[in-house]
Amino acid sequence: MSESLPPEPLPLLHRTVRPEWIDYNGHMSEAFYVLVFGYATDAMMIETGLHAGYRESTGCSLYTVEAHIRYLDDVAEGAHLAVRTRILGADAKKARFTHELYVVDEPDAEIPADATPAATTELLALHVDQNAGRTTPFPDPIRDHLTALTEPAPQWAGRSIAQVPKES
Repeated sequence: MSESLPPEPLPLLHRTVRPEWIDYNGHMSEAFYVLVFGYATDAMMIETGLHAGYRESTGCSLYTVEAHIRYLDDVAEGAHLAVRTRILGADAKKARFTHELYVVDEPDAEIPADATPAATTELLALHVDQNAGRTTPFPDPIRDHLTALTEPAPQWAGRSIAQVPKES
């Protein structure tokens, strides 16, 4: 009997910063970080079986219900981006995952081992039956795939925004 190998990590998403993504401060506007992270979520859905064919045949989709974004560095026009997605956990109806956005040297470059992200987001999403208007369990193969992809959370995940002013 052969043991099954763990699934390959999710592929990187690549994009290049477009001129219309630049704000009045001369760098990528916060809305476009969210756009790129949205593209990464779409790519993750395709890779895990939640693609357009699945949505059309089942009426089910993944709905983001919570997100926490950290803007860590400015990103310039024309910068090449690579986004790493990590599944942090899944249960019957929920998935928790992160995206880390990096600036890389070339359009399809890998992320250097010593790179630090320019932005991160942590998301909680629900599997929703759009016809019924409520959550529904993932099909077993999709939940099993998400579970198999689960990685330990990066140290920054799970944080919240600090109180201002700080409570004593």
